[in-house]
Amino acid sequence: MTNAWEWTRSTLNLNAELQSKLLNSLLVILALWLLRLVILFWVDRRVEDDGLRYQWRKTSTYIVVPLGVALLFRIWIEELQPLATFLGLFSAGVAVALRDPLVDLAGWTFILWRRPFEVGDRIQIGEHAGDVVDLRIFQFTLLEIGGWVAADQSTGRILHIPNGKVFRDVLANYSKGFEYIWNEIPVLVTFESDWEKAKALLQAIADRHAAHLSASAEERARRATRRFMIRYAAFTPTVYTRVESSGVRLTIRYLCEPRRRRSSAQAIWEDVLRTVADHADIEFAYPTQRFYDRRLESSQERVDRPESA
Repeated sequence: MTNAWEWTRSTLNLNAELQSKLLNSLLVILALWLLRLVILFWVDRRVEDDGLRYQWRKTSTYIVVPLGVALLFRIWIEELQPLATFLGLFSAGVAVALRDPLVDLAGWTFILWRRPFEVGDRIQIGEHAGDVVDLRIFQFTLLEIGGWVAADQSTGRILHIPNGKVFRDVLANYSKGFEYIWNEIPVLVTFESDWEKAKALLQAIADRHAAHLSASAEERARRATRRFMIRYAAFTPTVYTRVESSGVRLTIRYLCEPRRRRSSAQAIWEDVLRTVADHADIEFAYPTQRFYDRRLESSQERVDRPESA
């Protein structure tokens, strides 16, 4: 070992103090690297949840890297003191040249501090929506939903979005706070249909598919009021009535989990189709057009008009 140090000092022209600092720096890096490996090995052996493993990997990196920088800075602080003035001027230029990366770094700090979303949440930021699958210093990653795919289902595309967008775009979180979303299904029946009967049937269908979520949603809303002013008069499914140009519009409004919006709508629609098919006095309405030919209509009116006495 002594011969190795002598060779290093003579070859690289390093004094004893500088060699000592280099050795201490290598030992710090090696120790922190081994510490992280031991922690991750323990986590892999003890933790079965993939989400928790991911959190441990990210957290260990966020702790080990700053700790290593702080220890190395402490080792080399005497050597870095002459650079303080230069670094002060240099940092001002970097702040201007690297504005976007610095904003992304600030966005990362904001995400970790305020937690507007976490890995696993379903969010929409600006025009992009998806499930958060990764979070890094300068960007977070979404597994896209929507787009050319109907309803809130995955397209399979991975979107890498700069963290700085949390300061510029509206962020909607499907998973935080209330943890449920309201979905609506409009059913249009003809004016000749027994719309009151149809409304009662739709209410029964909505209760059958969504009423069991009401108690859970009410409890989660109560917990969410600790952070947000969320107030709902009722959490049970309901059916609203509205007159349209083509018929009576009956809108089913119900609670569902964000990731089950399409499947729940499919189940309700299939139930609606089967129910309407069993009742002859209820018919679906659809937009229609009537074309008026004045000559034909006038001729028909003369034929149908009775002769005067």
